[in-house]
Amino acid sequence: MPIKLAPGLPIRKQLKEEGIVAIDEHRARSQDIRPLKILILNLMPKKESTELQLLRLLGNTPLQIEVDFVYTQTYEASHTPRSYLKEFYKSYEQIKDQQYDGLIITGAPVEHLAYREVSYIQELDRILAWSKRNVFARVYICWGAQYGLYHDYGINNVKLDQKLFGIFDYQVQAPSHPLLRGFNDSYQVPQSRHTTIDGHKIKATEDLAILSSHPIYGPDMIASRSGRDVYLLGHLEYDRTTLEDEYQRDLAANKIIQAPENYYPAGEQGGKPVFSWRSYAHLFYNNWLNEVYQNTYYDLTDLLREEN
Repeated sequence: MPIKLAPGLPIRKQLKEEGIVAIDEHRARSQDIRPLKILILNLMPKKESTELQLLRLLGNTPLQIEVDFVYTQTYEASHTPRSYLKEFYKSYEQIKDQQYDGLIITGAPVEHLAYREVSYIQELDRILAWSKRNVFARVYICWGAQYGLYHDYGINNVKLDQKLFGIFDYQVQAPSHPLLRGFNDSYQVPQSRHTTIDGHKIKATEDLAILSSHPIYGPDMIASRSGRDVYLLGHLEYDRTTLEDEYQRDLAANKIIQAPENYYPAGEQGGKPVFSWRSYAHLFYNNWLNEVYQNTYYDLTDLLREEN
């Protein structure tokens, strides 16, 4: 089914070329169904790349999806003009009186900073607090997941001795969980981070469950017992070449960086990267949207009557 997007959003053309249909307000209303309302808090520097990655996954289901993007006003994006954000994104003030079925919080390249040193952290806190009353379900990605666990449960991240960078196999720990419906015993997922979460602290938190983990690198998927919050330390949404782009960016900046592991054919840099996680990315987001659709309120204002 189509995705309802802001008119003129530049990536609409590429989505159309890939068979993902975007529609406008008039066409959405004519379908006479209640779409799922999804809000994306895009904290990544290259906004359009992240938009495209996530919309590919959200647009591959039988459900009609209505997507809004929100930005933090307290941070000046280095790769995206303010005019672009004002045209295609919403501010907190524009969404604060609305309700949504789902919220996706992306990663951000701020792992080197303490949480309170992040320039937009107070605004992020405000959005997360608002979401607890106005959003049915949330997906947190990478740094967003780490901060979400800190914000919601006081679990801090842990610095790694070396960046975890590449494609890694994670073992499914909760095969009956609805978000892992259709997954094999293990799956591959891109990782690109300098920090992690101590699995022992997750296990010691009654409201959290580890859905998948690596014997050395720890958890990848973590969920609240209600299933309404899921924390993804990896990047299922990444394209085939995203890790390659990050690697070349860091080399150009003279950073000490190892080539991404398990990424190039036969381990040789320069070959076409293996896209081994794509089916799992679609499967996870299909499962998530299905769970949201099955359990959310038809009238989203009922969220306001929940006991928090």
